[in-house]
Amino acid sequence: MSRRSKAREVVLQMLFQVDLNPDVSSSTIRSQMHERLEEADLVEFAWGLFAGVLKFQSMLDEKIQTIAPHWKLSRMAATDRNVLRLGAFELIQTDCPLKVVINEALDLARKFGTDQSAQFVNGVLDKLVPSEKRPPSAAELPAIPANAVDSADHDTSKAP
Repeated sequence: MSRRSKAREVVLQMLFQVDLNPDVSSSTIRSQMHERLEEADLVEFAWGLFAGVLKFQSMLDEKIQTIAPHWKLSRMAATDRNVLRLGAFELIQTDCPLKVVINEALDLARKFGTDQSAQFVNGVLDKLVPSEKRPPSAAELPAIPANAVDSADHDTSKAP
């Protein structure tokens, strides 16, 4: 497991804890992060994610609820809800690559969720991907004219 993957795992655990016990203090959360991560740079990375999710939680919850209208947040498994919040925050508020965010969220859903969690998380996060981060579809790519490829430049008879 990469260092940042471990940090995200700890962030998920802290989000889960706050979700179930909103009265837990930020000093307790930070202390637990230090115990689990030990390295200062990882604690700061994790704290940034944790604090960001909490700061934007209302907006994140609205976006998740809009995408999954048949799943009230209060009825979602707490693990799924918090994986979605973390993934949504990273997609919307950070410059972390799309594939990294999705893969990290799916790994967390598989590790801590139910058998259906990863599929559910993938479906919701895929719909949350901001248009500027989404790779162009085949229909959006410019057409390549038939004469654009000169066969002399691309001799396929010689295998590398």
